[in-house]
Amino acid sequence: MILRPDYVNRIMPYVDKPFVKILSGVRRSGKSTILKMVMEKLRECGVSDEHILSYNFDSLQYEDMTAKMIYNEVKERLPEKGKTYLFLDEIQEIEGWEKVVNSFLIELDVDIYVTGSNSRMLSSEISTYLTGRYVQFYVFPLSFAEYLIFRASYQNELGDDVLLNIGTKVITHSIKEEFARYLRYGGFPAVHLHDYNIDEAYTIVRDIYNSTIFTDIVKRSQIRKVDQLERIVKFAFDNIGRTFSAASISKYLKSERRAIDNETVYGYLNRLVNAFILHRCTRYDLQGKEILKTQEKYYVCDSAMKYSVLGYSSDSVAAMLENVVYLEFLRRGYDVKIGKLSTGEIDFVATKQENKLYVQISERINSEETRNREYGRLLFIRDNYPKYVLCTDDFAGGNHEGIITMHIADFLLSNDY
Repeated sequence: MILRPDYVNRIMPYVDKPFVKILSGVRRSGKSTILKMVMEKLRECGVSDEHILSYNFDSLQYEDMTAKMIYNEVKERLPEKGKTYLFLDEIQEIEGWEKVVNSFLIELDVDIYVTGSNSRMLSSEISTYLTGRYVQFYVFPLSFAEYLIFRASYQNELGDDVLLNIGTKVITHSIKEEFARYLRYGGFPAVHLHDYNIDEAYTIVRDIYNSTIFTDIVKRSQIRKVDQLERIVKFAFDNIGRTFSAASISKYLKSERRAIDNETVYGYLNRLVNAFILHRCTRYDLQGKEILKTQEKYYVCDSAMKYSVLGYSSDSVAAMLENVVYLEFLRRGYDVKIGKLSTGEIDFVATKQENKLYVQISERINSEETRNREYGRLLFIRDNYPKYVLCTDDFAGGNHEGIITMHIADFLLSNDY
């Protein structure tokens, strides 16, 4: 088991606190494994196996169990004395799970951890039954730093031209070459447990995509026109990093003689967001200081999911660079928006408490026009928050009138923001 300490370190301060710990995220992002890591941490702290109860509700063993049956099952297994640590994996498969968990919290001496992969983990019912009694952690596919650790687990030699310390691991290889590989292979942990070739990797990711679409969306929402949904998915994947609306998708489908109204399109997009396949990024007027409700952008949960569905194309690299940076901000707890200026757009305005960053992303800065566009928009903003231009140029670096230039790989591995 390869550790992901960032998540464990965020969860551990809430151990023995009166909150249900909820881990949400796209399927196969590693939620179940993180639960096992927390269990192992508890054992290291002296908790006996008798006081750790674990259930995986993806298993056929629990397919026909009701909420009441689970309630009785857990009560029967509780030891007579001492706190019990209760781990409920993919609990959303059980109808009425919120009531059961709330009952456990109120009636029993338990510390509760749950995971889930769809909108039931975001629904108003959580707030209804667990108001003020839960903390939520979003689990994403591997960050670039985590990817390097996974790579080190099965690659004894990755080269010797660059040394990078990631925790207790030492990675030897060109970081930029590894970043190019990460962009194509994505960050689903299952892809990086062995040295798969690209076709094998996309087969794994395509299976994750299919199980999410057909289990968490089609089956759960009883969608009949599956082809409509898949066309909307492909449109969204093909337009990562571009502003579009439900109306623009509706217009596109009508041009293909597939009539669909705006509300239906928006409903599909919401389901994709709730299943964690897509992330919605709103636009913010930096001069008017208001959220704009039109022309949002969407980003995919993992670059390999797009490539497994649409195939890899070098023309899509620029958009996927944006995607990777956007996901990194989410992992670090930032609220991210697109910044609108009278002179154009800022790719990302990322805020977390008192911290704020402005970021422009360009695959390469190889012309005066590109340089003026990327730096000029940031220079238009007259405040003292950090401003970055990120790119993949081999010699990216330096400072231009206070704007920091960095290679994207270096930014993703930095601890300075």
